[in-house]
This record gives sequence, structure tokens and C-alpha cells, in this order.
Amino acid sequence: MSYHDTNTPRDYGGWRRRRGIGLFGFGAAGTAAVLGALLVLIITATADAAALLYLAPPVLLAGGLGLTRIGGEPLAVAALRRMRWQYGSARNWTRYRAAVVAEHSPGFQLPGVLAPLALLDCEDGYGGRYGIVLDRRTGLMTPTLRVIPASTWLANRQDADTWVANWGGWLASLGYLPMVRHVTVTIDTAPEPGTSLADSVAAALDPASPLAARQIMGQLVESAPAAAADVDTRVSISFDPKLSPAAPADLTAAAAEVGRTMHGLESALGTCGVTVLGRASAAELAGIVRTAFDPAARGEVNRILAPPQPAPPADKLSWADAGPVGAEEEAGCYRHDSGISVTWAWSEAPRQNVTADVLARLVAPGRHPKRVSLQYRPFPAAEATRALESEVNAAQFRAVYKHRTGRDETARDSYDQARARQAAAEEAAGAGVCLVSLYVTVTVTSDDELPRAAAETEAAAESSKIRMRRMTYSQAAGWATTLPCGICPAELARRMPH
Repeated sequence: MSYHDTNTPRDYGGWRRRRGIGLFGFGAAGTAAVLGALLVLIITATADAAALLYLAPPVLLAGGLGLTRIGGEPLAVAALRRMRWQYGSARNWTRYRAAVVAEHSPGFQLPGVLAPLALLDCEDGYGGRYGIVLDRRTGLMTPTLRVIPASTWLANRQDADTWVANWGGWLASLGYLPMVRHVTVTIDTAPEPGTSLADSVAAALDPASPLAARQIMGQLVESAPAAAADVDTRVSISFDPKLSPAAPADLTAAAAEVGRTMHGLESALGTCGVTVLGRASAAELAGIVRTAFDPAARGEVNRILAPPQPAPPADKLSWADAGPVGAEEEAGCYRHDSGISVTWAWSEAPRQNVTADVLARLVAPGRHPKRVSLQYRPFPAAEATRALESEVNAAQFRAVYKHRTGRDETARDSYDQARARQAAAEEAAGAGVCLVSLYVTVTVTSDDELPRAAAETEAAAESSKIRMRRMTYSQAAGWATTLPCGICPAELARRMPH
């Protein structure tokens, strides 16, 4: 008789770092450059050996800068980013003042990568309204769903397994929607001083009710915990209407196409262990951005958005109110109105399989406002097979190369090759393929609190078995990624000159 321990928690995995065919850790382009440089040196030595005295030093210097790595990044890339930062900082491109910008460029109300964004107020086709963030530079449109996730700690293990499976199926379905560019899931937490409960009870009390009843309610409010957590979970989906088979002709048609696609996605999302509250309104999106820029305004924004007025008029909280009075990006942090923020991006996913609650400590509320965003960039179903076959071929090429050069295969190489084959097999069985990244932003109100907040966030990441790296010289872009605005650092890197 066999015995199966049903109390053993199920674990999950399946991620690996994307690696193409290349030598010395380079991609295909980097490998071609190295081989080309070596070929030039060989031809030069054959034609005129004396010319090597002038050609070899710069080539070897460039090769050394490319091969030497700091934190997994080539030294040349790090040096280039630092020089670009110094160039922009010397010209005050890292500073924003609302009065100056309003005078010279009234069409752009937010700083940095948020500048080309506009907020649209759209109909959902069922009598309701919701907000869409429009990127006027790329045409991307990003609506946001407000959800409440169910706790895996309070659910049966079979239910949690079903939620994870449905979430994987939901991500796989994105590969069949050409419009979807990326999905960002954000858990926004902040300490709540306790005023929300008092405001809710005060608004619900009837002045004509008996005095004894009102006194009892007042005593309950006073005996409630002095501090609580404000938790908000969002799913932002970025669409590119130009990729739609319907080919919308104008902005109105594009918004309608996005709304039709959203209906299917939000109904399917309800099977993934979350309760879908609905689409975020334009005022709610403006309030989220406003609170991120000015944490001290959280209470005021919550009161504006609180019931019994769930959808406030646009004139109460608009996109013009979302921007900061001033903001300044520094190498290691981002200063904005009443807050100072630090943003990390993960540099390595967990190497081992993990349980469903692996991110519990990282996303749990803490002493300071924090946003944790998981960003998924789905491969189109037609391209997923080619991408994974390329990864398998690249892993085999590296193994053959090491064998031919007499080098032993490392344990990591063997594990990586097995992971590549596993991913290809799972895709052949119907699984989806996504590029996944994670960003964490923590905000404080004074410089004295910054070291402690950073240490607590990094410790929580370590407990979640992921390795984080501070986004030095890219703090503003990383900070904006954790907002429901459709910002994707990978796409920004492709657009910007290097």
C-alpha cells in the first residue's frame, strides 16, 4: 500500500533566464563583435605585424570592458549609463518643477517617462465608466482592474492549486490576443493611521439614532487598533490597438475595441483566486498617481474617492491633479513632493521550486508605503514555439562548445539545459510563454528612514528567494513602472538611444 502525504505543500517553478547563442555570456550580436575583432587582429598581423602596436591596445581595452562584469552587467554598459546620467544631470534633465513645465509645455503635466501620458474617461458598454491611460507617443492604452485576492493561507490546498492553474491558463490565453503587450500586477500597501474606520462609521451613523447606539459605536471605534494596513491590488493590461485584427480607425474605435477585449479577460480572471471589483475609474487612476507622488495626500485622496460617491466627477480629481509640484531623480533614489522612493528590479528568479505563498513576506504591509509589481510580457502563440526552440538550440550549442574545447559542463549549465527542454515540452503541451520581471518601490518621508526601509525591503526579498538589484540611474523609470500607467522598462530601453 502506498501512502501519499496530502499535507505536503505543492511547489511551482518553470522560469529561467533567457539566454541566446553566444560566447563569454554575450548574445549573438556580442559574440559576432568579438569574433570580428579577433578576425581583424589576425588579418592585421598577417598583413603588417607592426600595425598591431597601434590596433591591439584599443581592441583589447574594449574587449576587457565588455568581458568584465559587475553584478552580471558588462563594465562598458555600466560606464556608458553613468556617463549618460552625468550628461543629463549636468543639464538639469533629472529635475522637474511644475511651474516651469506649465509655462513652456502645458500639454505635458507629468515628469519623465510619464510625460506623454493622457487619461481618458470611457464607457464600458454597460452604463458604467472607467479610465484608460493613453501613451500618446506609442499609442498604447492601459485600463486597470481592481481586484481582491483570496488568501492561500485560509483556503484549501486544492483550491490554491486550481487558482494557480487557472492563472497559468489566463496568462497562456494572452498569447492569442495580438493587442495585449504586457500585464502588470501590483500590490500597493501602506500604513493606515486608522482614520478610515472613523470616517466610515461617522458617515454611516444616523443623527436621529438613539444616543446609546451612537455611544456604543464610538466606543468600538476608539477600541479598534490605532493603525491598520491599506492594501490595494491592481491588474493593469496594456493594449496596442494597431495590432488588433479589427484595425480601429480612430481613438474612439480603439477604446471600444479595448473595452470589448477587457470583458473576456476580466470574467476569466475571476477564476484565478481573485474577486474582480471592476475597472478603475479615471478619478481613481488619477488618485493613485497623486498618492504615489505625494504620500501625505493619501488621506485626502481616500476621502474624495470614498463612498457614497464611488465615481467622483472628473472635476474633483483629474489628471491635472495627479502630477507633482516638484520631482528630482538621483542616482539611488527618486524625490517627489512629500516622499523619497527607492526602486529595485529582480536580477534573478528563485533557482528552486517554490510554494504558492513565496512572495507573502515581500508583498505584506510594512512600516512604509510599498508597491510590488510583477510584469508579464506574453509571447504570441505563433512565436512561442520558435523562441523556446531557439533557447534549446542555444543550450545545446553551449554544451557542444564546452565539450569541443575540453571544458567540463557545470552544474548550472546542465540545470539550465534541462529547464530549457522542460519549457519547450510544456509549451508543446499547451502552456503559455511570458517574459517575467518584478519591481519593488518603497517610499519614505525623510532621509533618516530611507536606510531602514531599504534594509527591510531587501530582507523581505531574500526571504522570498529572489535577488533584487537597485535600479541605479533608472529610479524614475522604475518608480513609474509600479504605477497603473503602462510603463515597461524593456520597451523604454528599446526606444531610447544607447
